[in-house]
Amino acid sequence: MTDVAALRRAVMAVALINLGYGIVEFTVSQLIGSVSLVADSVDFLEDAALNLLIFFAFTWSLRRRANVGHVLAVIIFIPSVFTLVTAVIKIMDPTRPDTVPMSLAALGALIANLAAAAILARHRHHGGSLARAAWLSARNDALANVAVIAAALVALAWVSGWPDIIVGIGIAYLNADAGIKVWRAATKERLEAKYAEA
Repeated sequence: MTDVAALRRAVMAVALINLGYGIVEFTVSQLIGSVSLVADSVDFLEDAALNLLIFFAFTWSLRRRANVGHVLAVIIFIPSVFTLVTAVIKIMDPTRPDTVPMSLAALGALIANLAAAAILARHRHHGGSLARAAWLSARNDALANVAVIAAALVALAWVSGWPDIIVGIGIAYLNADAGIKVWRAATKERLEAKYAEA
């Protein structure tokens, strides 16, 4: 199996993991009113779309892949904006979400993201901005899940929705940072394609 074929197979598997768990986590977030779980579930669904797009984009030229890399960078920013809007709404009523389902949902998400990161780990330095986008999303999601679990534990002692809100905003920052990195990688690819055609 070629490197590209192996990477396409990996991103399809990751897309299915993200889609499945995104639906689960979004459902839990709506039941308990958690900002961090809303942010993470939207991120799961965004990652599913991102990996599906990557799956198809690998059959395209370097220039076209660079263009897709720029689109993916913008897509990665979307959960950040959604999370900030959700956080502002929650600040108006910072009640604590139910910490047990919040912790269990975050633990399940962590397992799903560690599986996705493990699948993508061997490909993260190959495939340019597309593979980097997939890897960064999986890595950031795993870090976000650890933060959600920590927020749930803090909320047990501090009866407030603020730990959940703060973690949600932190997830938004991680996504924005990943978007910038993917944009830079795609810009580098576009320049490489331009020089190759010259």
